[in-house]
Amino acid sequence: MIDETVEEIADMQTHSSSVVAVKAAEALLALTEREYPTVEEYVRTLERNSHALRRANPSHASLQTTQREILSTVEDADADSVESAKETTHDAVESVVDRVESAKERAAERAVEYLEDGTTLLTHDYSSTVLEAIERTVDAGAELEVYCTEARPRYLGRKMVRTLAELDGVDAHLIVDGAAGHFLPEIDQVVVGMDCIVEDTLYNRIGTYPLAATASDVGVPVRVVGAEAKVVTGGFAFENEHRSVSEVIREPADGFAVENPAYDATPTRLLDAAITDERVHEF
Repeated sequence: MIDETVEEIADMQTHSSSVVAVKAAEALLALTEREYPTVEEYVRTLERNSHALRRANPSHASLQTTQREILSTVEDADADSVESAKETTHDAVESVVDRVESAKERAAERAVEYLEDGTTLLTHDYSSTVLEAIERTVDAGAELEVYCTEARPRYLGRKMVRTLAELDGVDAHLIVDGAAGHFLPEIDQVVVGMDCIVEDTLYNRIGTYPLAATASDVGVPVRVVGAEAKVVTGGFAFENEHRSVSEVIREPADGFAVENPAYDATPTRLLDAAITDERVHEF
């Protein structure tokens, strides 16, 4: 199971950072089903697999922090038996999963305050937290018009718009990334998820920076939604990922290089606010 989850995270099939953190945490439970001669051997195995999961996507702050928390909880417990260490692992995983899920729900609930009836939004890529905020808003009786970028080259925006199209109260539109500037003058606000905010920089799916810069130029507020745990003040160095060339071009790239970074860096001065489960950061 660990190897499958590592591969899944590396391929970004679980693209939402909260989903990544939860899947990785739950994957560690597979280790508790095996037999180990000593506590030390169990902890070493846990550490080895946790490291593999973290290395699968070093850019995900939630993945890094939750894995380190689970591992340190087990190590600090200094269990006197393998079974006790396994029980501690179960408790630590359950605690992390509950906190990640509840943080997403609270952040989405707080974001609803900014989504009034009749609002026209533009969102980028796929964010489960943004999606939940929109679902909560229309469930309360509001109607929204939502424009979704494709989020090339992975086209995860297509998944977002298909999901939104199934909601009563949402008038959903799909646009190519480059068309954002054309539609922004008619948009009330841009709402996107976030991978993490480190100091004064938002790291999010590629395409967020030009979208935020264009929105700032035309006076459209940009708000990001996510867990407070993704707002990092120190101790975490964001590491970008460069994706496969095949995502961009199918035929051979003869005589030229193909660049495919997964994330870009948006200065927080281009944002109006970051809405989290604990507070609203205004910029």
